[in-house]
Parts: sequence; structure tokens; C-alpha cells
Amino acid sequence: MKRVDDFEARRQHLSKMTDNELYDYFWELSAKVVDPLLELGRTHTTPSIERSVLLRMGFSSIEAKAIVEKCIDKGLMGKGAGHCVYRLSQKKGIGIRDAGLTLAKGEGWEGLWN
Repeated sequence: MKRVDDFEARRQHLSKMTDNELYDYFWELSAKVVDPLLELGRTHTTPSIERSVLLRMGFSSIEAKAIVEKCIDKGLMGKGAGHCVYRLSQKKGIGIRDAGLTLAKGEGWEGLWN
């Protein structure tokens, strides 16, 4: 069975584009593919995923569990536990580890998004 070659027909709408236009079109199409995935990541996280992120940030499983539990209690899971740690680090001018340990103790949550 021979494959029907329809390359020329499928590329007609691209044939008159310059390299820069093709480059821009590629990134436009890429964004259309990736944007829904990013939205899913924002809206469909779990405690397990958030603990995993914190483990990769250098926290122990016990520390990560405490941070995630506090994040849930404060209603900030949609922001992401790692983002909460990063945000406190930036607001207070302290290291990531210190920020995470502060949050694990239940401190520093007030005003993270004010």
C-alpha cells in the first residue's frame, strides 16, 4: 500500500510565509498546545504532587508533609506549595529552606498574597 503524498497541499497556507513569520506561527501553535496543559497544572494539583515538588526543592518528606498540610488549611493549594515557599522567600529576603521551615511551623502564611 503506497502512502498518498499530500505534503504540497497541506503546506500551501505556509508557502508564502517568511522565515520570521513561520517562526512566529510555530510559537503561536505551540502556545495553543501548551496553554491547556498549564491550566490543568494550575487547577488539578494534589497533595502528593505538591509534596513531590517540595522534595525536589530539598525538603524532607516530613517537612514537605507539614508545608502541604498548612497550605491546604490556608486554602492555598491552587497557588502551589512550592510557590508559597518561593513567595515567602522573596517577600522576606530569606533562603528557600528557611522559608519552607517557617511555613512548616505555621508561621509566615499571613499576607503571602496581599
